Amino acid sequence: MVTAAMDITAGFDEAGRGCLAGPVIAAAVILPLDGHPIAGLDDSKRLSAKARIRLADIIKTEALAFAVGRAEPLEIDQYNILRASLLAMQRAFQSLSLTPTYGLIDGPHCPDLPFRTKGIIHGDRWVPSISAASILAKVARDEEMVIADTLFPGYGFAIHKGYPTAAHREALRTLGPSPIHRMSFKPLKAVTPLLGAMP
Repeated sequence: MVTAAMDITAGFDEAGRGCLAGPVIAAAVILPLDGHPIAGLDDSKRLSAKARIRLADIIKTEALAFAVGRAEPLEIDQYNILRASLLAMQRAFQSLSLTPTYGLIDGPHCPDLPFRTKGIIHGDRWVPSISAASILAKVARDEEMVIADTLFPGYGFAIHKGYPTAAHREALRTLGPSPIHRMSFKPLKAVTPLLGAMP
């Protein structure tokens, strides 16, 4: 049970900052204040896809509240990836069903939120609520990129999830960018847009 006197801490993290395509997705998670820790929480990048999906189901069941937020490729191009990532975190906060009093953020930069925040480098490894947010954000984004693979075939989004792999770069050279590519990113500036693609 949560009372007004308790410090309600939310962990925040994002997925997809280093990708060439797709949104950046952030998650906010409030874990139980006095419950048993969820075994296996870690930086999502250090977990297998199967482990992330299993843990995401547990987090959604045990968390006091959780939410995801996003910033679209056009917003990333407009604001830059850091500002877009912080915007996605703000949107995750706005969707929470429980209002935090304190926020722990993965990394040195904190979004503008109406409560105290602290950035923790490698927080997704050491802080359970940030690890949980890392996992939810990664799972949500991976699921979306699998869908994108059916909408924009040929790029291999279901495999590399938009990250700049050799296969992804080769697909860009062959096909040009899709409507969900981030045109402000350096590798995209060297390719010719597809006919009819969104700017």
